[in-house]
Amino acid sequence: MGFEDGDIEGVVIRKLLVHSDGRGTLVETYRIDTAPEGIKPVMSYVSYTEPGIGRGPHEHLKQTDMFAFIGPGDFELYLCDNRKKSATYKNRLREVVGEKNPVLVVVPPGVVHGYRNMSKSDRGMVVNYPDKLYRGWGGVEEVDEVRHEDKGDEFYEDFVSKNTL
Repeated sequence: MGFEDGDIEGVVIRKLLVHSDGRGTLVETYRIDTAPEGIKPVMSYVSYTEPGIGRGPHEHLKQTDMFAFIGPGDFELYLCDNRKKSATYKNRLREVVGEKNPVLVVVPPGVVHGYRNMSKSDRGMVVNYPDKLYRGWGGVEEVDEVRHEDKGDEFYEDFVSKNTL
C-alpha cells in the first residue's frame, strides 16, 4: 500500500500553551470548551515511554484518542488514515511533538497511530483522554484495538522505516 504525506480528515493537532513562572509550569491539556464537537473523554491515563522506544502503531474501531504531548521528552508522532471511505485515505502525517512542540492530538477511529520517544537517555511522558473506557464498563469487554506491530505489516514497516525525524 502506498502512503502519501498530507493532512488526515478528523485529526486535530492543537498547539498547547505553556505558562511558566518562578514556581514552574502549567499546561491546560484538556478543556471541554476547546475540544472538537462530540469528543467527551471518559477516562485519562499517563504513560511513560523509555528512550528510543515506540508504541504502536495501532488503531481503534470505535475509540477516539486525545493525546497531550507536553514533555518531558519529544516524540516522533506517526498517523495514517486507514478508513477506506475517508477523503484522506492512505494519507500519512509525521510530526515531532512534546517538550519542544507541546500539542493536543485528536485521533479518530480508523486512524493508525504510533509514537516513538526520540530521547537517547530520558523517559518521555504522554497523557491520553480516550472517549471509551479501556475494556468497557468494569473492564470486562474486548479491547477495541487493531495492532499493526508485527514485521511485515504495512503500517509497522512504514512506521519503523522512516523514523528519522
